[in-house]
Amino acid sequence: MTDRLVIKAEVADAVAGHRPVVALESTIITHGMPYPANRDTALAVEATVRAAGAVPATIAVVDGALCVGLDAATIDRLASAKAVAKASRRDLALLVAAKTSAGTTVAATMILAAMAGIRLFATGGIGGVHRGAETTFDISADLAEFARTPVAVVSAGAKSILDLPKTLEVLESLGVPVIGYGTAEFPAFFSRDSGLALDWRLDTPGEVARVIQTQHALGLQQGLLLANPIPAAAAVPHATIAAAIEQALAQAAADGVHGKAVTPFLLQRLVELTGGTSLTANIALIHANAKLAAEIAVALAAR
Repeated sequence: MTDRLVIKAEVADAVAGHRPVVALESTIITHGMPYPANRDTALAVEATVRAAGAVPATIAVVDGALCVGLDAATIDRLASAKAVAKASRRDLALLVAAKTSAGTTVAATMILAAMAGIRLFATGGIGGVHRGAETTFDISADLAEFARTPVAVVSAGAKSILDLPKTLEVLESLGVPVIGYGTAEFPAFFSRDSGLALDWRLDTPGEVARVIQTQHALGLQQGLLLANPIPAAAAVPHATIAAAIEQALAQAAADGVHGKAVTPFLLQRLVELTGGTSLTANIALIHANAKLAAEIAVALAAR
């Protein structure tokens, strides 16, 4: 696939010069938010990364090209397009061959970031084990990607529409380090707490950078998940979001929504059920993760 890899000059120069770079995914543009909030958020998150001292590299598939770093016009095009595909590992070759466009999931973004030599990636929340997976076997490919792609991902945990205990169990089975940033508890995306304890906690960007550097020095080829709780001011009370999630899940089941369509359907329904509160929280946590990832990238470059 490397002959189809298109790296923005600014990003390529930063990687070659060992300067801080942060990868950003594009399903938040194509599937995570309504237009124009998706476009405005993507551009604002890039600005957050820059303000913290790193170069942003938003990743997407555009007309069959694997793009690492997008200009504002392309971001707007993806944000306003209808029925854009959603790309995970299994889809990349098909999308390239068909010369079509797609937003990249956590898994696909990790792959392309690694291909471009980027070691830090900021997202909102990773995919995981869906509720009822013991019957449906619906488990996000994001989890398997962590086991084989050496990119560190900063997120607010896994999306709270998922089965968080099972998600952590699968990550443990795959040998993926899950580290709480400033917390010993796995955050629950819209809420800061889940009641699920973590084995590891780090408190500074320098500490995280040291672990990432050590992983690479040891030749360990898995990723790392840094769980960064949503800022307290933007957090949604657990009871509030839990009730909305149950309603959204019931409607998804009644409407026969399944597979890749589940997550965007649920996130959009949560926006409606919470009167926009979940969207505000989503934007706040993405900015917080982007800022932290940039600070870690700066610390890593300094090492």
